[in-house]
Amino acid sequence: MTVAASGPVFSLREIPFSYRGSWFGFSPVVAEQTYAEDVHLVSHQTGMHAVLRLIPAVETTITATPHQLTWSRDDGRIDLVYDNADTVRVKGRGLGLRLLAADPVLTPFSGPYFYQDPRDDSYVFTVYQTGRRYRITLVSGRADHLGAQALGTAERGVVLPADETWEIAIEEYETARAPYASTDAFEQVAKAARAEFEAFVAAVAPWRGDRTPAAELAAYVLWSATVRPAGFVTRPAVLMSKHWMDKVWSWDHCFNALALADGLPELAWDQFRLPFDHQDAAGALPDSITHSEILYNFVKPPIHGWALRHLPPAPDPGETYRLLERWTTFWLDARRAPGRELPHYQHGNDSGWDNATTFDHERVVETADLACFLVLQLRQLARLATDPDTSARWSEQADRMRDALLAELWDGERFRARGVRSGRTRSSSSLLDLMPIALGEELPRPVRTALAARIEQHLTAFGPATELPASEHYQDDGYWRGPIWAPSTVLIEDGLRRAGYPDLADEISARFRALCEKSGFAENFDARTGEGLRDRAYTWTASAYLILAAAHERRTRP
Repeated sequence: MTVAASGPVFSLREIPFSYRGSWFGFSPVVAEQTYAEDVHLVSHQTGMHAVLRLIPAVETTITATPHQLTWSRDDGRIDLVYDNADTVRVKGRGLGLRLLAADPVLTPFSGPYFYQDPRDDSYVFTVYQTGRRYRITLVSGRADHLGAQALGTAERGVVLPADETWEIAIEEYETARAPYASTDAFEQVAKAARAEFEAFVAAVAPWRGDRTPAAELAAYVLWSATVRPAGFVTRPAVLMSKHWMDKVWSWDHCFNALALADGLPELAWDQFRLPFDHQDAAGALPDSITHSEILYNFVKPPIHGWALRHLPPAPDPGETYRLLERWTTFWLDARRAPGRELPHYQHGNDSGWDNATTFDHERVVETADLACFLVLQLRQLARLATDPDTSARWSEQADRMRDALLAELWDGERFRARGVRSGRTRSSSSLLDLMPIALGEELPRPVRTALAARIEQHLTAFGPATELPASEHYQDDGYWRGPIWAPSTVLIEDGLRRAGYPDLADEISARFRALCEKSGFAENFDARTGEGLRDRAYTWTASAYLILAAAHERRTRP
């Protein structure tokens, strides 16, 4: 008897079916904004690559839950569960299935080669795009195959019958491994997968209940997007998505660390430390990391001091201090023009707000958010320093930067950005210019009041829009020119609370949590309608929900 589905049910068009540690998942999303008719095995080694199509013999209903994927029709069904991070088991009863290479074309440099292994009669695809092999082993029943050893263009794969029960295992591996041996019944494998996920949820969201209906699915988004160390990924890592945003960017990771910190501190610290494993000679963190690529052509904002304020004590405080010091010194040395106190971005990408209107007139600019984050980071260095004189030096630098921020970029009503080459200051209608609220109590009361009032103007029914909704530059799907994003929401909510505006912070938290409960965990959201936009299974959005929900439960539970 097959284990019944349990846990939240989700759409594969929204969230891929995967497993903690695995580099592949099952989804009809096969490329950026590209949706296939069939579910595919999609691997994220060496990039995002559709490897196999899973095609039931007849039209079916698909049900996805955290531990089991099911195709069903009438009395027939196919169930798929993970045996471990690189192996799935698939069992069919009364439904046939074809597993075909997603790419039918084999060339000397791309595509799949397919053969039957004479050692154990398994069927193997070796795929150029991922540089990996995919082995299908018949556990029970019978199977036919198509296109074994074919060259050029051909239909290649395994065909499983509808008229009898069958079971297979599918593995992703490198060059060779021992023949697959089935040690547990399918039902035991399914129960183990369910238990593993349930243990993760219990650790990450022990406070969940009727008031937090999206908590379990948010936890699944994180759990299923986690990969084991491989390639340039040096630690267990939560990718931003197992859709096309399958990287770790060097500020996104902070929010995932915060969501995991209370229940899984070791995994949380792995998230925080991963980009620091690739810190360059200048002290800069890479822009992004994935299995086979590290990019340094841009950086990301230094929110790491802010994040450390919210993380439990570091397991290695001396090393954490050293790494944070090098990252901070990069901004102070490499990103300040001669004679300037304030650092600058070289492009909107450096800020994480790639196309925000703050950067419309000039890209190389001193901005208030950057100075704010560095003040917080300098404060954190002062806390971490063990030598009193060193601590005092960091505090003095933080004071100087805060004072320069207020003296040079605050015009009495708002913060402005200044072009480093032109010297001109300009204001914009971007929420980015209001991010210094993250300084909280460090800001003078009139500045806090003005920022809070302007943040309220950005607030829609679903949360703070990244561009003022009344602006001529506002776009419903304009990336950072309108949509609601998780990181800006969390930073603003935290800053408002520390600045003395808990009611506004509560309202922002409530609206964003309701947005996630309505529209899931998209990369960003239409600020007017709440519709999820772009990548629909984004982990920092799920983390933001967990962070805000956990904090709300702590504040309001007796």
